[in-house]
Amino acid sequence: MVSLRFPTAAVPRLPPRPGPNGAAIAATLAAAAAAAVAAASMTLTAKSAGRPVPHPAPSAPLWASLSLADGAAPGSVEPRTGVAFPTEAAAGRRLLGVGLRKTSVLGLKSIDVYAFGVYADVNDLKQHLKEKYQKFSASELKESAELINDVLEHDIRITVNLQIVYGRLSIRSVRSAFEKSVGSRLQKFGGQDTKELLQSFVAVFKDEYKLPKGSVIELSRESNHVLKISIEGKEVGSIQSKLLCRSILDLYIGDEPFDKNAKDNVQENIASILKS
Repeated sequence: MVSLRFPTAAVPRLPPRPGPNGAAIAATLAAAAAAAVAAASMTLTAKSAGRPVPHPAPSAPLWASLSLADGAAPGSVEPRTGVAFPTEAAAGRRLLGVGLRKTSVLGLKSIDVYAFGVYADVNDLKQHLKEKYQKFSASELKESAELINDVLEHDIRITVNLQIVYGRLSIRSVRSAFEKSVGSRLQKFGGQDTKELLQSFVAVFKDEYKLPKGSVIELSRESNHVLKISIEGKEVGSIQSKLLCRSILDLYIGDEPFDKNAKDNVQENIASILKS
């Protein structure tokens, strides 16, 4: 049985994040100035000796340097995009791993679409899994396919936080991508008769929603296998379906995840939680 609920309120914009403090900016600018002086000296020396002028490698953008200076916890920054995730989400869910969703255009150009963080309720993990897996070592749990299968199957509250990094992403592209990826998982776990369930999910992403760079989408499995979808902190729909919840989570921690390293980190942290 599928139950739908679509709030009609407009999606609010999040307030701007506070900028880095003055000390961090000053330190960064001072380092940049020192680097510029060194580069200028190297250029003059090379010219006077008649040698080719070396070209320094491009440095990381200023905002990336400052984001780490602001005190982000280790493991909470997606390294290829510099996107930082809080170590805890709403309702106390703990960050288990971060990753990157990439896609390709015509099989040639690779595009970073969004960074994501996977969160889970620690008490739920222990309640549903600790008794079964307490006899296994942490190293055994890190390699256990059955462990991840149980995480997908049980009523464990999990949130996947998506932060858009591609500045030209449209809501239509999101619908199309989810229709393909979630649709394949629905067929994998539920067979052919899943079109209505898939349409009930992709219909949540209406044309009125805009997704500029930095926008946040949350896909959360709540109690009783209710999938809650939020955009920019505003709930835009909820669907009760164990099959749909499992299919979406499989994209991030299943057999063929979007980011294998992220899935491995999630499993490693679940293993640590169950052994604590």
